[in-house]
Amino acid sequence: MPSPQTTRRQTIAALIVAGIAAEVIFEFYGLVIAPVLWGFAMEPANLVMGLLKTLLGIEASYAGAYVLHLAMGAIGFPIGYWLLRKTIFARLPWYVAGLGWGLILWFVAQGVLAPEMGRVFMMDWQPYTWSSLIAHPMMTVVIAGVYHRLVERRTI
Repeated sequence: MPSPQTTRRQTIAALIVAGIAAEVIFEFYGLVIAPVLWGFAMEPANLVMGLLKTLLGIEASYAGAYVLHLAMGAIGFPIGYWLLRKTIFARLPWYVAGLGWGLILWFVAQGVLAPEMGRVFMMDWQPYTWSSLIAHPMMTVVIAGVYHRLVERRTI
C-alpha cells in the first residue's frame, strides 16, 4: 500500500496514468486483437448507448458513448480499483486485487448492465461474453500494475 508520504497529487497522477495505460490496452485488444480471435470488434459504446436510452431516455451518439466509456475506463475504473485496494482487497497482492476488480467489472457489464438494457443475462454466454472476460481483467491488472509500480513501489 502507499506510504504515508505519498501525496494526494501522486495518487491521483498514478491513477490517471494507470487508467490511460489500461484504456489503451483495452482498446487495442477490443479493436485489433478481438477481431482476430473472435471475428468481431468489442464495442462497449453500444452498451453505453443502450443504457442511456433505457435508463434515462437519452439518445446518445456512438461517438459520445465511446468517449463516456473511455472516461470510465481511464478515470472511473482506476478509482474503483483504488477504493477496493484500500478496503476489501487491502490484504491481497496487487495482481490478485486487479484480477478481482476485472472479474467484478466483467460480471457487472455482462450480467447486470446488459440485461438492464434488454439483453439476456451474460449475453447468453456468446463469444462476446468470453471476449469481455479477457478484456476487463486484462485492463484492471494493467491498472493495478501501473498503480503498484508508480505509488506502491514509490517510483513516482
